[in-house]
Amino acid sequence: MSELNEKDIINIGIIGFGDMGRLYARKFNEAGWKNINVCDLPEKYETLKEEFKNTGINVLRDGHQVSRISDVIFYSVEAKNIDSVVKEYGPSTKYRAVVGGQTSIKEYEIRAFEKYLPPDVDILSCHSMHGPTVTTKGQPLVIIRQRCNDEHYDLVNRILDCLQSQKVMLTYLEHDQTTADTQAVTHVAFLSMGRAWREQKQFPWESPKYTGGIENVKLLLTLRIYNNKWHVYAGLAMMNPSAMRQVHQFSKSVNELFKLMIQEKREEFVKRIKTAGEQVFSERNHQHRRILLEDDILDQFSLSIIPKDQRKPNSHLSLLAMVDCWHRLDINPYDHMICETPIFRLLLGIAEYLFRNNDLLDEAIEAALTDKYIRADDLEYCLSATIWDNIIRHKDMEHYRMQFEEVSEFFKERLSEASKASSLLIAKISENIKKI
Repeated sequence: MSELNEKDIINIGIIGFGDMGRLYARKFNEAGWKNINVCDLPEKYETLKEEFKNTGINVLRDGHQVSRISDVIFYSVEAKNIDSVVKEYGPSTKYRAVVGGQTSIKEYEIRAFEKYLPPDVDILSCHSMHGPTVTTKGQPLVIIRQRCNDEHYDLVNRILDCLQSQKVMLTYLEHDQTTADTQAVTHVAFLSMGRAWREQKQFPWESPKYTGGIENVKLLLTLRIYNNKWHVYAGLAMMNPSAMRQVHQFSKSVNELFKLMIQEKREEFVKRIKTAGEQVFSERNHQHRRILLEDDILDQFSLSIIPKDQRKPNSHLSLLAMVDCWHRLDINPYDHMICETPIFRLLLGIAEYLFRNNDLLDEAIEAALTDKYIRADDLEYCLSATIWDNIIRHKDMEHYRMQFEEVSEFFKERLSEASKASSLLIAKISENIKKI
């Protein structure tokens, strides 16, 4: 089958037409695939059909209709719903089709496929390791070949080539361990910042404590997360068993470090921070790409209204605790850069920036131990990390949604602006990394 004929003949199906489903459909359409069949909840059918009229994207009423005619099917639904959705539509899958999913927890997805799909259907799953507002070019794209012949494997790869992403082959268990080590705990670090600022009724761009390079990244990424849908982060944290261990250790690290700070146990605090830094940023990682963040780049994307020369020292408790967490769990964050998310890349980048700059690290340690001006902020951060840990440990989706939406509402005036600025920052840092 020639490429021209293939794009005219092959039917691609997308079940679940949220932000990522739309991103995939748009990319496939732009690449010249002529038969793209999509669906979302039945009650959205008429609205979507009108919205995508004359676009080349075929909106169908439900997953049964998509499954019956599509040769390649992508399930793009929430992780918590994957079992029920595949149970409903999986049996309708076209004979000898190939099916994959875009959920962030692959163990549940693969189990659902194996349980409900007909035995003649191949399973080749994927996961774009970024959100819908980030350019797909150069971003990691995990491919999971569960049961799939060579013909289907090659076909799906040709379809996904239009994303221009960096493909990474993993098993579903490897994927879930990697996301546990990176995404879940990363999100909690920034979620805790947002909640702490809200509890203090504080807009960080108005404070000299949150001015300068590292602070720009922390603020932009926090607001970026709160500008997205809460269920994306809740599913990652609560449905991945390994993720709970990382989140709990992060909360524990925050609490233990804060106790050392308020007791002013300098020797123990410094030893713990320096030991963690030496382990995580040791000689063993010299073969890895460094993120190499620079102030002149980070300052281009600031929301702060405070001049940089009025910056006050910050303890950077969140970053100290993150590095301590990696150390305590013996996680080498550089091992995951092959399938890093943009948010994880920048978190590792600012942690690296802090720990590889002795003067900046010493300033943070001194502020943590002696500066009462920032103590209230650190206390609130400590409480926030504990609250998020408890919510995730008890798998309390409703409480998660409530906390997330309250913070999102507090910052609503700046969310869109921060999301755009962080996208530009991500693109800039990605370009710099490619030059290393």
